[in-house]
Amino acid sequence: MAQRPPSAAVLVLHGGRESGTGPPPPGPLNLPGVRMRPFVRALVRAARAGGEDVLVRQVRYAHRGWNGDRADPLHDAVAALDVLREEAGEELPVVLLGHSMGARAALRAAGHPLVRGVVGLAPWCPAGDPVTQLAGRDVVLVHSNRDRLTSPQATQSLTARARRAGARTCMVTVRGGDHAMIRRAGAWHRLTTGLVSGLLGSGSLPGAVGGALALPATAEGTLDLDSDLDPGPDLLPDSGRGRFRGRDRGRTGARR
Repeated sequence: MAQRPPSAAVLVLHGGRESGTGPPPPGPLNLPGVRMRPFVRALVRAARAGGEDVLVRQVRYAHRGWNGDRADPLHDAVAALDVLREEAGEELPVVLLGHSMGARAALRAAGHPLVRGVVGLAPWCPAGDPVTQLAGRDVVLVHSNRDRLTSPQATQSLTARARRAGARTCMVTVRGGDHAMIRRAGAWHRLTTGLVSGLLGSGSLPGAVGGALALPATAEGTLDLDSDLDPGPDLLPDSGRGRFRGRDRGRTGARR
């Protein structure tokens, strides 16, 4: 019996480095890749539970770094999308899920005809990166206010620029999280699974995200996980009261 083609697909892009022309280390030594495995498992479970035939595939990088104008992970992402198009046809809806450098690659590759939306986790969003390729796409970027490697302020700026360029955008702030998504890991996983499922149409978007995506181009479109959405049982770290106080201005670093 011929295998039924997938009804939708998710391409997962892990993080990396600002520069590095060598290949990523194999298996468990590739920590950015390992970091995304819980998200892959959560997405597969959600698809099975909903009876959906969703393909979840991780993009393999030829090089571990972005490498300036070479933008190596971008080309890997586009190549993976082209393979999907050959396998499943032009109508396959795809959501790109990326973390850090992988989120930058996902945003840059979103102009591919298969892409319907992007979910970027702790994305690396340099000020000069283009946004016109995001027109007509749904883009949700999730960032911790305590991220010290990539800038939540830069993410908010790209969210606004992309909305003005014709994308449907939203930013969700995870207070008390971190760049590696280890703190409040359960909330990161649940939110991401709901976002990807919702953008694929196989589930409902979490809380106010759908409304934020529909806002006009001049709107801010920024949500807080704890005050605007249901974060689940995770509590914000604090001295016993479950609330995080204070804000941290993110800064960029070499590891993405």
